[in-house]
Amino acid sequence: MNSLSKKNLTTLKWVSGGAEAFLGIPILGGSFIIALVWLPLFLMLAFHALIVFFAIKSKHPLPVGNIVGIGASILGFIPGLGMALHIVSAVLILMDASKTQKELSTEV
Repeated sequence: MNSLSKKNLTTLKWVSGGAEAFLGIPILGGSFIIALVWLPLFLMLAFHALIVFFAIKSKHPLPVGNIVGIGASILGFIPGLGMALHIVSAVLILMDASKTQKELSTEV
């Protein structure tokens, strides 16, 4: 994979990790989801699926955090479980983005 597409994928991971972290904040994330009638869960499901698709297409390792994020988006309507899955997926995604960011900085 060329460094430009790796950089773009890393940016998408940073954004999805931040969004997952926001949705995992107790009360605030849940209130946001409920206020928008679960639309954020559908949008995050599509966003995670898009990242997984781009990773597969560019022969990058599967983004485990985004796969967990798909599960968080599907099960996000369950109050405690949804929050926990959003937090876990945020941590996994941000760790992956950080690792990839370090790889990019050493390639230059």
